[in-house]
Amino acid sequence: MDSTDRTDDRLLDRHAEALALFTDRVHAVRADQWDAPTPCAEWSVRDLVNHVTVEQLWVPPLVGEGRTIADVGDAFDGDVLGDHPAVTWDRAASAAKAAFNEPGALERTVELSYGDSPVTAYCAQMVADAVVHAWDLSRGIGADETLPDELVDFVRREVSPYAADLVKSGLFAAPVEPPAGADAQTKLLCMLGRHP
Repeated sequence: MDSTDRTDDRLLDRHAEALALFTDRVHAVRADQWDAPTPCAEWSVRDLVNHVTVEQLWVPPLVGEGRTIADVGDAFDGDVLGDHPAVTWDRAASAAKAAFNEPGALERTVELSYGDSPVTAYCAQMVADAVVHAWDLSRGIGADETLPDELVDFVRREVSPYAADLVKSGLFAAPVEPPAGADAQTKLLCMLGRHP
């Protein structure tokens, strides 16, 4: 994050906008699209929505309750979406948003898989995750792939410092060379191994 995004209110605004964007796409999934492929090589639409939902489910215990990864254990392993994926997403997103918005939450430290992290950094990562996966989901279901400019700028600033390390994680494809004259969204997606 750069200094313009470091105020708590601005970060929480970006988080709320990212959740709203992903929510819009989840509610656009037709009943016959849950098994459709996405740009995430091994994930169907359902797998993708499940992944982002699980990410939200981790927030209340880690941020709101101060629990550790070991405390939570395998509670969120597997498919958490059940028979009503959009409803499950809505509840998870609402609970995550509430946890980040608790008084003092952004001043805390949280334990993540790679060690302790300021909650502000965790929240910024969650914004990036929701925004990029909103594009993946849009492509998977044939919805509008346009991402809001403010969120594109936020994610670019957030991810740029560690973009080169993402490929090493095994969760991201290698960066793609953007075409000449590419807009900010295309450059961001190419940096993250997408083919816009």
